[in-house]
Amino acid sequence: MSEKRDKLILGNNEFDFNFKKNQSNLKISFNRVAFLFFIFIIIYVIYTSKLLFLITGDIEKEKNLITNSEFRSTILDRNNNILAKSVITRNIGINPKEVIDVKKLLINLKLIFPKKDFLEIEKKLNKKKFFYLEKKISQEKYEKIFLLGDKAIKEEQKISRIYPHGSLFSHILGQIDDQNNGISGIEKYYDYELRSSEKSFTLTVDSNIQHLIKEQLLNFKSVFNYVGSAAILMHVDNGEIISMISLPDYDLNKRANINDINYINRVSKALFEFGSVFKTFTYASGLEENVINVNTKFIDLEKKIKCGKNFIGEYDKDIPSNLTAEEILIRSGNIGSVRIGQKVGVDNYSSFLKKLGLLDKINFDIEEVAQPLPIKWGKCKLATSSFGHGVTTTLLQLAKAYSIISNGGFEVNPTLIKKNNNNYVPNKRILKKDVSKNVNNTLRKIVTKKEGTAEFANIEGYEIAGKTGTAQKSINGVYVNSKVNTFASIFPASSPKFVFIVLLDEPKANQEYVYNFRDGTNFKYKGNFRNTAGWTTVEVAGKIIEKIGPILATKY
Repeated sequence: MSEKRDKLILGNNEFDFNFKKNQSNLKISFNRVAFLFFIFIIIYVIYTSKLLFLITGDIEKEKNLITNSEFRSTILDRNNNILAKSVITRNIGINPKEVIDVKKLLINLKLIFPKKDFLEIEKKLNKKKFFYLEKKISQEKYEKIFLLGDKAIKEEQKISRIYPHGSLFSHILGQIDDQNNGISGIEKYYDYELRSSEKSFTLTVDSNIQHLIKEQLLNFKSVFNYVGSAAILMHVDNGEIISMISLPDYDLNKRANINDINYINRVSKALFEFGSVFKTFTYASGLEENVINVNTKFIDLEKKIKCGKNFIGEYDKDIPSNLTAEEILIRSGNIGSVRIGQKVGVDNYSSFLKKLGLLDKINFDIEEVAQPLPIKWGKCKLATSSFGHGVTTTLLQLAKAYSIISNGGFEVNPTLIKKNNNNYVPNKRILKKDVSKNVNNTLRKIVTKKEGTAEFANIEGYEIAGKTGTAQKSINGVYVNSKVNTFASIFPASSPKFVFIVLLDEPKANQEYVYNFRDGTNFKYKGNFRNTAGWTTVEVAGKIIEKIGPILATKY
């Protein structure tokens, strides 16, 4: 009977199954699936945990990277524009040993980097040694190269120092090496502070003004064909340097080794004899020592005097023989300046220059500063230094000295570091009060009077005052025909705020350049043969002040 129930009776369409047996099989299958699913969950948890551990490890490594000494503080200008910043960048390299298809790889790379030299890249691939394809790769190109999926392409994350303005502040900011150590400029002098603080580091410089001054210096290079130039703009009261430029400069982002001496910082590192700009100090020392006043008369001044084996003469044969002390400075008389210096005397004059900070190495915010050459004082040295020869110093120290002369006689120290000046207190007075007033008035006349040497700097509305200086360069103790032309200016003369000095290194006269006189006559002059500061540096300084004057008038 049981056998019959197990049969399938087709005729009557009857089916008969043993349900107990099938139910037992189902239970066994379900248990197997549950067991496999449990094993899968365990494997998933282990894998996920391992993945999270690796990811967390990478994050911790990155945190360690960020918090170590490789990250440096951001450097800002006085308007909070970024001058230097540490960022995480990617470098992309290629390991030729892992390249599967060289031709395919080159084709793909050409699409991403069309401007690269692929003949050179192909040579590197054939050498079978790892090489960098692109350092500090952009995000756009990184995404494209990542999509290639080529295992021969290697990524390296690195902390890099970025300088958004390129070369604009190269002589101020300086450089760092591949180990992130400061090796010059602010980066070196404040290396510890930049490494140890998360706060930004603010400088006194103004990016907009720096750009405008550099632009004009570069424009005039083609006019006067000089080998180098420099300019410094500084506040006469607190010493804040608003702009400091030395050309030629270099791109900080390239981290190049600079061996050419022409790239020297001409503001703080190069030593010059500045010529007639020193006559201002001779005149001021005479007023300080009360051996002259503005109207002291000098009668029958010689055209030439002998000092030791050498002669000192006037640069202008038409200069009058009878002049007041003020007229000597206005006309830039050599012999008259010598006579004033002789009245002051060796000890008083050398002490005066030292008091202004011209003779000793200056304490500054970068290490690239020069030590002025030692001076063996005597009667002839007094005579030559009275009109600006035989004494070396830096443009930075010249700016400091002109600030003291013009600000009422107060000590001032040039600085690149922005400080809180809300509680500003003037430094000690080192010159008599009336000295500044009298000198400023005379310097103003050098610009406004026809017999002065700086007429091209008479920019309407800014009360420019200043003194020119033309000096032959001394190479290994021998004077050569190459010149250094300088114009030291202050403005506004009635209440000075700024000292602005421009230097042109080895300029040449331009016989095709057209000068526009600023005396209201619109007179134009072409064909100058005179390679003096009055016809070169003053013209450059005048053009610069026209550009930066409106900014200074509204912001400072």
